[in-house]
Amino acid sequence: MNNKINIKNKTILVTGAAGFIGANLIMKLLSEESPIRIIGMDNLNDYYDVSIKKYRLEKIENMAISHPKSKWIFIKGSIADKAMVDCIFNDYKPSIVVNLAAQAGVRYSITDPDVYIESNLIGFYNILEACRHSYDGGRNGVEHLVYASSSSVYGTNKKIPYSIDDKVDNPVSLYAATKKSNELMAHAYAKLYNIPSTGLRFFTVYGPAGRPDMAYFGFTNKLCNNETIEIFNYGNCKRDFTYIEDIVEGVKLVMQEAPGKRNGEDGLPIPPYAIYNIGNSQPENLLEFVDILQQELIRAKVLPDDYDFEAHKKLVPMQPGDVPVTYADTKALEDTFGFKPSTPLREGLRKFAEWYKEFYI
Repeated sequence: MNNKINIKNKTILVTGAAGFIGANLIMKLLSEESPIRIIGMDNLNDYYDVSIKKYRLEKIENMAISHPKSKWIFIKGSIADKAMVDCIFNDYKPSIVVNLAAQAGVRYSITDPDVYIESNLIGFYNILEACRHSYDGGRNGVEHLVYASSSSVYGTNKKIPYSIDDKVDNPVSLYAATKKSNELMAHAYAKLYNIPSTGLRFFTVYGPAGRPDMAYFGFTNKLCNNETIEIFNYGNCKRDFTYIEDIVEGVKLVMQEAPGKRNGEDGLPIPPYAIYNIGNSQPENLLEFVDILQQELIRAKVLPDDYDFEAHKKLVPMQPGDVPVTYADTKALEDTFGFKPSTPLREGLRKFAEWYKEFYI
């Protein structure tokens, strides 16, 4: 049985607060769950354009101003800094921790692995340790740890759609390996220290003010600069694109239901631990996806009406670390929370194109 949590008036720590998912989650919580106290942490690294991270933080500030009963505190720092993490837990004593801080990107993990070990493994260990010690001295401590995993953990699994019951022992990138490691570490801490934790395997998140390293954003930049875009696996890749609003709605629902604490026949804790897929359950062919994207960019006046799309695309082989298809089985999410992502791709790309016009042009 899950343990229901009323998040109003609670102190919530969100790491990766200036990130795509983190910022949108914080704005949703401020707008829908006031009064609430949110501590945001982010190191504002320059893996991608920092101006977008600052733009997101400005939007959070404006949201916080319009909800004066709530409290928003931003702390610049890395979860790999153990002393800082411990200090935040000691000072603010969060009831719920949403760990979204991580070094993202599959291809970058091939060329620059160090940052993945630092953020995704050492950083996550620091969060787990802080959660563990939040119970010291008989305190109530952290009621629920929610953390980002990834569809990348499924690797090149042949069985689709990907189910949370599938084996995920064959990662094809270091990024995927770190995310699988997070799940294993969280399970161990749930077992040893009875920390209720839930991992969320996100499937290709997109939308306004998203990550510039994602394909749809990079394609848009190149098309605007009259450059040629490369479509991998000769256009035969399929991705389960999930709109940002669906993602943060799912995260918010999950935050409010922690896996229940109970003991097994041996008297020891059964790990209060869960994993869910959050995806649209509708994989889209990359060629069709790019076609819809360019239509919406033309509609939003980002590209001219007579744009010659065919002259600006090139079909190329698969890249190392990539997988041919991602496809989420979201039955567990639906059964537990009565929720399933449902935003149509065209609607989501339309909102992205309109935002891009406003932000860049």
